[in-house]
Amino acid sequence: MSDSGRQRQIVELLRDRPFASVRELQERLGVSAATVRRDIDKIDEAGEARKVYGGISALDGASQAGVAYARPYDENRDLAVEAKRQIAALAATMVRDGDAVIVHGGSTCFHLGAKLADRNIRLYTNSMPLIAYLSDHGHCSLTIAGGELHREPGIIHSLTQAVPFYASKFFLGAQGIGQEGLLESHPLLVRSIVELSLCADQIVVLADSRKLSIHARNVALPLSRIGTLVTDEDLSDADARMLEDAGVMVRIASASGAIQ
Repeated sequence: MSDSGRQRQIVELLRDRPFASVRELQERLGVSAATVRRDIDKIDEAGEARKVYGGISALDGASQAGVAYARPYDENRDLAVEAKRQIAALAATMVRDGDAVIVHGGSTCFHLGAKLADRNIRLYTNSMPLIAYLSDHGHCSLTIAGGELHREPGIIHSLTQAVPFYASKFFLGAQGIGQEGLLESHPLLVRSIVELSLCADQIVVLADSRKLSIHARNVALPLSRIGTLVTDEDLSDADARMLEDAGVMVRIASASGAIQ
């Protein structure tokens, strides 16, 4: 296949998904990593997609149908940072001393884990960025997920090991939220979320209001499984009604720090 043919295939692939890794493109196209990286450079230079760490991303996270798609972790962590910190601060008030909690991978959950670093709690996480942070800064009891490191989406996961932990609360983020439920574009995240959701009494979702307009292809959990959503002040009335009608308690993290 010619260089231009491979590059067209990559661009076409990004029309219905937000991200493709170098490794995935190697396997799909049957070429070396160096060749894939050269193709990515050419596509980036042509302005047809964007070169990101570990692969290539659709330009604006949008599909042909105009539906917003989720971004990979390395991009998403730098978006809506202040809202994520406010959400994490409110979520931290839901944790009591002595609690056992599960904190999933993701950028908002990272901020929560940092807030809990010095608390007298037991914390289980599969988030590689959070594990690295807590190893240097934390004093809480830390249990680390077993298995292989998946650099995108930045979690440790095993296909065979059972989760050796039970928690009062499971905190997780979402790439998107809709009437269908919590949405994820990465199949590994779906599997991880489903498994961990069985290991906690309550499920608490941490997601800024942007996530209510983002579509990802896989349903990780239906809204009926979600106890609480912690979000920001920009949540629309329509989205709030949709969540409340599904039985989800909505808590708003405000810039003033007031609890709603």
